[in-house]
Amino acid sequence: MSEPLTNPGEGFHPHLHETPGHPTAPLRTRLHHIRADSLDVDTAQTGGMRRFAAVSGKTVGSEKLWMGQTHVAPATSSSDHHHGESETAIYIVSGHPEFVFLDDSGDQAEEVRLRTAPGDYIFVPPFVPHREENPDPTEEAVVVIARSTQEAIVVNLPHLYALPTAEA
Repeated sequence: MSEPLTNPGEGFHPHLHETPGHPTAPLRTRLHHIRADSLDVDTAQTGGMRRFAAVSGKTVGSEKLWMGQTHVAPATSSSDHHHGESETAIYIVSGHPEFVFLDDSGDQAEEVRLRTAPGDYIFVPPFVPHREENPDPTEEAVVVIARSTQEAIVVNLPHLYALPTAEA
């Protein structure tokens, strides 16, 4: 096993730097190490929570991904919001945050509350209104978020409601 598995210029992406007419931006030619103490607080926010960007178009030049953390203080609820066209994946790091949305897929709309624990994941489809709540009176809830857009899209809403569909 002392022989290399690939030769220089071969392997999974031998054409990586050979895109004619599309010079590679300097931020996209190297790996980026984002330290926990250098997360960017200058990102979209919602009342009742704090978002911190790690990977974004602004921080590392990403084109299709945003990733960061959200902190919800004890006994706090975020404002109702959605994330526009972004698909959002959430990983629970600590605490027991609850995710609340309005399920209108049945005969009557009902509020649904997803109770989570560390190690759980949540998927939020595009344009689905929701909010995060942290019912714990003493422990902050921390989650890691990944989005399918290069920046955090946050549309704050006056209340939790179902968006009209194209059929309506």
